[in-house]
Amino acid sequence: MSRTLIWIYLEPNDADVQAFRHALEQRPDIQQRIELVFGRSNVPEAVAHEVEVFVCGWVPEDVLEDAERLRWVSFWSAGLDGKIAPRLLERGVQITNASGVHGPNIAEHVFGMMIYFTRRFDFYLRAQRDRRWERTPAEKPPGELSGQTLGILGFGRIGEALAVRARAFGMRVIAVKRDPSIRYDATVQPDALYGLDGLPTVLSEADHVCIALPYTEQTHHLIDRERLGQMRPSAYLYNIARGKIVDEAALIEALRQGAIAGAGLDVFDEEPLPAHSPLWGMENVFITPHVSGVTPRYFERFVKLFVANLERYLEGERLLNRYDPQRGY
Repeated sequence: MSRTLIWIYLEPNDADVQAFRHALEQRPDIQQRIELVFGRSNVPEAVAHEVEVFVCGWVPEDVLEDAERLRWVSFWSAGLDGKIAPRLLERGVQITNASGVHGPNIAEHVFGMMIYFTRRFDFYLRAQRDRRWERTPAEKPPGELSGQTLGILGFGRIGEALAVRARAFGMRVIAVKRDPSIRYDATVQPDALYGLDGLPTVLSEADHVCIALPYTEQTHHLIDRERLGQMRPSAYLYNIARGKIVDEAALIEALRQGAIAGAGLDVFDEEPLPAHSPLWGMENVFITPHVSGVTPRYFERFVKLFVANLERYLEGERLLNRYDPQRGY
């Protein structure tokens, strides 16, 4: 029986390679059916022609050109906007993403931002820099998350991870999901779950609004001037999804005018965020440079998903996390 050739687009000395080796060592039943190749450079030409499964963050043009036997591309990234070459779809190649791998760390990142604003760390950090002992901000004292409402836009795995942590803080959780009937973990129950028509309700009721939606044509500038106007003046917006989901000019205007209280932003319309962007100088904005997805456990989690999918692939079963070109994610 011929073995399935799998090309993992990491150099053999990359530290993340060990996660793949270790996971597959636990599955000798799978190991005997595959051949693994690691590398980005100095990979034998025959590998590109014979590869059946390609594991990567993106598909290089030369690989796409040569890999006539390619059947499955397993992306280790969750968002695939701008990464799907039309030829992959035309050739019927199966495409999967790493949705769910980021859940714990991104949820923690958001809660770090929420605590930063709620406990007024923004004020106290400025006071520390100025060497001022000032216990209570005159305009808004420290508050608490308990009893507040978290609105989650996109109730996938990241949204569910946010909901679990919100419960621990005693928060009310409301969410919007394109198709509320599709759930990943049905044990995670928000107080209210709406379809997209419930977006105005979530925006108007939430003290904190977190965007955890995929970026598609339908979500481009979903949060515009009108949507920002539906939020409470005391509410905060957080974006850990994609910058283009928010109309950045409208957000800057809302922040300047006090239409919303503040924003925690990890993603932007243009990255790196230009030095001339007004967002850099706003005291009611917390900026991180697209790092909410960073975690030392990233490949550990991704490899578990990949091995589960590899078993399905070898058995001819439907893969998890399949890309749907109709939805755009």
